[in-house]
Amino acid sequence: MPVSNMSLVERIARVIAGRVLSINAEGEDASASDEVDSTWRDYREDALSILRTLREPDPAMAEAGDVDNWHRMVEAALDAAETDAS
Repeated sequence: MPVSNMSLVERIARVIAGRVLSINAEGEDASASDEVDSTWRDYREDALSILRTLREPDPAMAEAGDVDNWHRMVEAALDAAETDAS
């Protein structure tokens, strides 16, 4: 399985920024990549809120895998985000 070299919080924030800015979603910019690069940090708190929500898997997720491992992975992403913010 591939592993991203970008933090989960940054990836989520970039998706949010892309949805807001890109004409392919809700925005107006036909080529939003440069603007996403410069503004994704503005969506960091939104990304953290989403990640905090994901700490608890839903029933389908719980049935598909190890709930404790999932929780540890999400907590690790949140801890890394806290370290990055320092």
